[in-house]
Amino acid sequence: MDYPKDKRIIMTLDAGGTNFVFSAMQGGKEIIAPVTQPANGDNLALCLQSITKGFEDVQKQLNEQPAAISFAFPGPADYRTGIIGDLANLPGFRGGVPLGPMLEEQFHMPVFINNDGDLYAYGEALGGILPEINNRLEAAGSTKRYHNLVGLTLGTGFGGGIVRNEELFTGDNSNAAEVWIFSNRQNPDWFAEEGISARAVINKYAKLAGETNTSAFMPLDIYEIATGKKPGNREAALEAFRTLGAYLGDTLANLLTLMDGIAVIGGGLTGAAALYMPAVMEEFNHHFTDNKGNSVPRIVQQVFNLDDEEEYRGFLENRSTSIPVPGSNHRVNYDPVPRLAVATSRIGASRAISLGAYTFALKELDLLH
Repeated sequence: MDYPKDKRIIMTLDAGGTNFVFSAMQGGKEIIAPVTQPANGDNLALCLQSITKGFEDVQKQLNEQPAAISFAFPGPADYRTGIIGDLANLPGFRGGVPLGPMLEEQFHMPVFINNDGDLYAYGEALGGILPEINNRLEAAGSTKRYHNLVGLTLGTGFGGGIVRNEELFTGDNSNAAEVWIFSNRQNPDWFAEEGISARAVINKYAKLAGETNTSAFMPLDIYEIATGKKPGNREAALEAFRTLGAYLGDTLANLLTLMDGIAVIGGGLTGAAALYMPAVMEEFNHHFTDNKGNSVPRIVQQVFNLDDEEEYRGFLENRSTSIPVPGSNHRVNYDPVPRLAVATSRIGASRAISLGAYTFALKELDLLH
């Protein structure tokens, strides 16, 4: 998709628990000053008024009619029909609210709503890490190209999305890639988000450091303690991020075993990637044992950390060899090393989500015509 040259305008929304931020994109770029409205999440009527008013204010700034509305909104939701379910951070939504159909009637244009983790992955697949990797493979003279991606967001919560061949995979109930509820071998009694989130880092540090007031810390404080920029229990801080990495590595290894594609990580905790990525890579290199005591690799493919330029060069290296076709004079090229990669987002989660909403709308509009 050559979205930078597309002239269609898509109105967008960044739906937070406190404020809604509205904008419009053209050619993959924001073209107006964002408009902010209070979320009024505990009052459905006021919340819907805020959403309507926000898009009206955006439309007034545009010189031409937008082609669609596209944005991320919290779940649970039936995203295909635009019906929002019972939301934790916007309690006014109860019993199913047809937000998409409401906006279509008010603005007389298609409306596309998705989960933020899904749109994050879609933005990375079409305008982030996936094209970067394929461009570098081409520049290195490799014929290898990647088409599948899993995107994960680390922050207050743990979210994800899956893209296959430029198609967003959302599942039959709009519930695909609900990675936050994965099980985890690090602690079988916890779901994954309890080990992969801001609160996980804070709680682990507080427990190890003997701190009782967890509200006194943010992940940035613990990062600065771990890196020696702030006084505190450095060993506890380092272990808090290492533990997060162990949880994340287990989830990623399961996802990559299933998807056989590229993994990209975004969100507020990625600033501490240097502290948790060694544990992620250690999990990729872990070995299981079968019932005869034989060692079995945790993941079949070799996984490279693209945040490390030396590993990136190793990932790009052409390892193919020429092998003979039995009973023939012909030879074929064969690469005996299946390779995958994990990387921190280069464009950031917010940009990726906006780009995902924009490009998703363009693709859906093309299918409508």
